[in-house]
Amino acid sequence: MSTSAQRPQKILINWRDGASDPEQATVTLILAVTSSKSCETAVFVAAEASELVRKGAADGIQAPGYEPLADLLQAFLANGGRLWLCPACVKAKGIDEAQLLDGVEVAGAPRTMAFLASGAQVLA
Repeated sequence: MSTSAQRPQKILINWRDGASDPEQATVTLILAVTSSKSCETAVFVAAEASELVRKGAADGIQAPGYEPLADLLQAFLANGGRLWLCPACVKAKGIDEAQLLDGVEVAGAPRTMAFLASGAQVLA
């Protein structure tokens, strides 16, 4: 049996959209939740999306016809998904790490590049 058959596929998703485009932010998380059900999935959180990984920041955000963003975040993390927050965004937006949802890690290019080098594919 090959080792690739023993390990789940690795997926990296880039999440950039935030509260100003709740539909696109939601679609990105739907991809992440779906992927995390069967694959090792990490989401690199940058730009406007970085605001949404603060505790309570996604509450009340729901694009018409879609699940609430906070529910999708919770489902993603419950599936073992990983949220890697852009360190430059943390600095630029003055985000205090104590404000972050449980499970969010500040991790930049070295972590994402290592994940890609280990066989991850970029989904979005």
